[in-house]
This record gives sequence, C-alpha cells and structure tokens, in this order.
Amino acid sequence: MSEPSAHPRDRLRRELSLRDSVFLVVASVVGSGIFLTPGAIADRLPHPGLILAIWVVGGLLSLAGALANAELGAMFPRAGGDYVYLREAFHPLAGFLVGWLSFVSIFAGTVATLGVGFGEALAAFVGWPAELAVPIGVAVIVASSVLNYVGVRAGVWANNITAWIKVVALVLFGLVAPFSASGDLANLQPLVRGALDAAPPLAFVLALSPVLFSYLGWNATVYVASEIREPGRNVPLSLFLGLALCTGIYLLLNAVYLYALPVAELRGVANAGEASASVLFGGLGGRLLGGFVLISILGTLNATVLVGPRIAYAMALDGLFTKGVDRVHESYRTPGVAIVVQAGVAIGLVVLLESFPSALDYTTFAIVLATIADTAALYALRVREPERVRPYRAWGYPWVPGLYLVANLAIALGLAIGRPQEAFYGALFLAAGLPVYALFRRAR
Repeated sequence: MSEPSAHPRDRLRRELSLRDSVFLVVASVVGSGIFLTPGAIADRLPHPGLILAIWVVGGLLSLAGALANAELGAMFPRAGGDYVYLREAFHPLAGFLVGWLSFVSIFAGTVATLGVGFGEALAAFVGWPAELAVPIGVAVIVASSVLNYVGVRAGVWANNITAWIKVVALVLFGLVAPFSASGDLANLQPLVRGALDAAPPLAFVLALSPVLFSYLGWNATVYVASEIREPGRNVPLSLFLGLALCTGIYLLLNAVYLYALPVAELRGVANAGEASASVLFGGLGGRLLGGFVLISILGTLNATVLVGPRIAYAMALDGLFTKGVDRVHESYRTPGVAIVVQAGVAIGLVVLLESFPSALDYTTFAIVLATIADTAALYALRVREPERVRPYRAWGYPWVPGLYLVANLAIALGLAIGRPQEAFYGALFLAAGLPVYALFRRAR
C-alpha cells in the first residue's frame, strides 16, 4: 500500500531515522520521574510486589495506547499527533481542544517544570543559592530552544547523545547493584502474599498517576511523524521499541531501589535513585547519581522542546493558531516561530512556578483526557473511514484499545475523586480552549 501523505502545506523535511525516533521516545520518557516518584508510590502501595506490579501495569497501559497511536500515526504521518486524529475523527473543535491542552498544559508545562527542576537540582548539587533555580531554568529553556531552532539534526544529535548516556548508565547501575553487600534481597519479599490487604483499590489507581507521569513521552514520535522517514513502518516500531526499552529500565531500577531500601524506608523518599545509590555505594555513589539526574532532566527537556512546537505548528497550518506559527525557517527547516512561542509560554509558566510550585499538578489528568480522546478517535475512524490506507493496524482491536479506554476512564474517575483540585484545573483549562477556538475561527 502507498504511504499516506503529510499535510499539503507542511514544509518540514523527512530526515529522522528509526534510531532517531526510538531515542526520541527514550529521551522523552526517562527523565526525573523514575528517580523522584518511587517514594510517593511506595507511600501509597507499601508492598514490594505491588510496587513492581504498578510499573508493569503502567508499561502495559502505555503499550495499549501505543498500539492505538501506532495505527493513527502511520495513517496520518503528520505534525501534531492527537490534534490531527481528533480533527479527522470528529471535528476541528475536538482537535483544537486536545491540541490546546497538549501544547500549553502538557508540553509547555512539562518544559517549565523540567526547567525549574533542573535549576533546583543543579543549585543543590553545586551548592548555589536556591534563588538561582528560576534563572537557571529560564537559561536552559532558552538554550535548548535555540539548539532546536537552528536545525532538526542539532536537536536530534543532542537527544541521541543524552539517550545513549541514560540507557548505558542506568543499565550499568542495575547490573552492578547486586554486587554490593549493602543491599538485601529480602527487601523484595513478599511479591504476592498480603498484596490485596496492603492497599485499597483507590490507592492503586492514585499510584498510577505518578507512574503514568513517569511514562509520559512514549508517544513522542507521533507528533513529529511528518519528519520521520518511512513513517508507516518507523512510527509504530519507534513506539514499541522505545517503550519496551523504557519499561525494562524502570523495572530494573525499581528492583534496585527495593534491594537497597526496605519499603518502610523507601516510603516518602524524595529521590529514590540518589538514596539507593548512597546505600549501595556510599556518598560518592549518591553524588554520581545526582549528577546523572541532571543529565537525564536536561535530555528530557531537550526532547520535549523538540516535540511540543509541532502541535502549534500543525494547528497553525489549519489557521487555528496565531498567525505566522506555521512558518518554516528557510535555512534551518525548523518550525522556528512555533519553537519561540513554546519557549515564551514555558518561561511564563516558570515565573508562575516560582510562586505556585504545584500549579501544574493537573498535567497527569490532562494526559489521561488526551489519551482517552485518542482511543475514541481510533474507533471513530475505523467506522467512518474503513477504506483509508492503514500501514499498521492496532493489534487486538477492538478489545485491547477498549480495555485501554476503560482503564483510562477509571484512572480519570479515580483522580477526580482522589485529586479533585487537580482534576478541576485540568477540566477548566480544557474548557478555556472554547473561547480561544472561537477567536481563531473568527480571525481565519
């Protein structure tokens, strides 16, 4: 079958290989979450077996989403990801609302959070005043935006390097850890016994929130599909290979954390990676892990800066974003204006984060809403356009995507009950897109 084409007005080049695409997924997923969230997860699920199980469940849920996105991304190899799918499946308004939520809340918000997080981690690592966290955050956002502005290859090169460092360093850490006599295999027991009594079902659902946040980025390549060579083959493969690699690393690291720290000590730990490295290898080990976390955050920041602008660019191609955002730089062949707009929004959020550090806690709820919409689009397009060229068809359709849809609805309900404020902010931000859409439609 012939490959589906990109948007007729899209002027971005197809220059990303399968390796580039897989590393884009790895760099997007493996950031600070795997180091900073295990303490909170252990607090909600104080049982070794449940802790490992929740990471498996998060990986399987992400895989179910990847199966749906693989079909959609191969069918519409365009910039913009879920914005395109919702627009094609339902209505331009549906596409805009999800695109609006993804660009400002998920991607620009994640850039801002990672920028501040990097500033705080670097200041603590080198002993600088905490007040420098915001200026450092702004500086790294600007630097990464400039790097991606001057060429896709420059941003991809930086992304590939950081992804290689992440994979090699984390696998090495996991393989060397068992040789330390400071750990105890008994910490990993029991794996099954007492699991049902250790935590109520709602605690398991709430624990999925930080887990899914740690898996955020598994669908990175669908947003840059118009720049991937052989998208009908490479978009699905990049999702599956990248996600499999990340899930394996996450399980290995959580086993190391439990080997180093019993659940009682892991509960509430701010940085599980640094704490476990200190136990296993002393103060130097914790310091080295702290330095690696900086590299990891920086790599995820760069990957997010690369991906996010493609959403605004795609909406602008259809006249549903600020005029000029659809421009491609004549020399660099990048969506330069969209990159600048994302940097501006992220820096504005950094200033807000200085006073409201929990202002973006609704990100996970926004992600769940977007993934529910994606899966619904898959069903709608199967019914409305059964003859459209599909280089890849979602495995297990309709049952696996259906289970994924039900699971995400349950997670959304659990978050609404257990975290009503964050859920309210996410829904409010989504609703705020309605008047913005009306303004863009009128301007067009």
